[in-house]
Amino acid sequence: YWGPRCESWSQVTLIGAKMSDDDKQKKLEELRAKSIEQGEVVRKLKTDKADKQAITEAVAELKARKKAVDALEKELAPKPEGSKYNREGLEELCKRRFFWSASFSIYGGVAGLYDYGPVGCAIKCNVLNLWRQHFVIAESMLELDCSVITPSPVLAASGHEERFCDLMVKDAKSNDYYRADHLLEDSLKELIEHKKTTPEQRKEYELVRAKADTYSKAELKELLIKYKCKAVVEGVAREIVPDPIDFNLMFATSIGPSGVHRGYLRPETAQSIFVNFKKLLEYNNNHMPFAAAQIGQAFRNEISPKQGLLRVREFTMAEIEYFHKDTEKEHPRFADVADVMLPLLSADAQMRGEPVKFVRLGDAVAQGVIANQSIGYFIGRIFLFLKAVGLDCGDGTPGDVGAVRFRQHMETEMAHYARDCWDAEAATSYGWVEIVGCADRSAYDLDAHSRAAKLPLQAQEPLDEPRVEREIQVLPNKGPMGKALRKAMQPVCIHLEALGQEEK
Repeated sequence: YWGPRCESWSQVTLIGAKMSDDDKQKKLEELRAKSIEQGEVVRKLKTDKADKQAITEAVAELKARKKAVDALEKELAPKPEGSKYNREGLEELCKRRFFWSASFSIYGGVAGLYDYGPVGCAIKCNVLNLWRQHFVIAESMLELDCSVITPSPVLAASGHEERFCDLMVKDAKSNDYYRADHLLEDSLKELIEHKKTTPEQRKEYELVRAKADTYSKAELKELLIKYKCKAVVEGVAREIVPDPIDFNLMFATSIGPSGVHRGYLRPETAQSIFVNFKKLLEYNNNHMPFAAAQIGQAFRNEISPKQGLLRVREFTMAEIEYFHKDTEKEHPRFADVADVMLPLLSADAQMRGEPVKFVRLGDAVAQGVIANQSIGYFIGRIFLFLKAVGLDCGDGTPGDVGAVRFRQHMETEMAHYARDCWDAEAATSYGWVEIVGCADRSAYDLDAHSRAAKLPLQAQEPLDEPRVEREIQVLPNKGPMGKALRKAMQPVCIHLEALGQEEK
């Protein structure tokens, strides 16, 4: 381990129950200091180019310390006098009044599928109408309504067929399935809270639990066996087969009676915006920048849905894709949101163990905390929408930090194609939950579909004066190549076509 280990979040809660608020505040400062210490360790390991395993373990330790800080911050957060939130009671009331209910309940229902009743449907429509007014109409966006069924080649090009997977394990008797990393987390949580667990064991369990979603298939199997993980259903422990297998979260289907054309229910609405880029550009008279939006259903075949409406198998998404020239990151309306005060938790602040800070949006962009004006503009607009829809966004004054924050992805969790990524998170009875994602994805998706469809999804810019550029082209002599390579010729030609100018 790197440095002294802080208490687990469960320990902090127990200690806090016996401490005054002043003592809790002192404890919080101590935990923050330990997080800062661990953040410096992570920085040094990266600077020294230490091995990947050492960096991964150090980052996991940092995340565990951050969880301890978050837990005590939540405990110290001001609460209205006499308030006591009863989630189970509220959910039962909503179901009884038919705000929502399990789908097909007279047949026993299906986990992860829900129906909205009259009031729930009205609330949902109001939220979507406000979203459309706030973004689509106010910003003159181009709105689409695309097919839910998506052909296999589209999601193969986007990477969903290969990478949109979770690892799962099976109940030895009932053949029920459980998400492997969640099962490990739940089992370790029980071990952490067990009275006979020693401080050394607790440290080990916390470290492993913090890294649960980073383990490979082989590592997960080893850990499931080591900690004798079992699935607990209605208080009964069930044996599991500790051999994790890949499970793709997309609902597969066949298109047409022959079954030859494979397809999926879309896992997101964004890909249908990307594949229509050329038509949208032409509709916009080839003018850049522009934004396209879509509201619609998406489907994810969750292994074991939990947390009520937070993790379901069918849900409504509202997505925006903003297209602009790669070298022009300024936004024409950035001045409209530059003075908005945002609750930010930057990657750097997370490394130092610092709490959320309210920062003027214009300053955050100028200082490079937020990468550029374009992503900054939409972060500001998202914040204003969350405030308009009724979330407690706070104002940054002492005691009014609100229940919303924008958390920047750390380097270890950033997608390889993303240049910057922020999640709007809300404080709930389940903890901090991501409700909006805002990322600078560069041209990753357009490039992927251009290669797969062999159609350039690009915008052209008229130049004041003609410009001549030299380009190297590879022209395979397919006759001799076919005789020499036979069946191997096609993949070789595809590889040659995909080469960039520098590689050629």
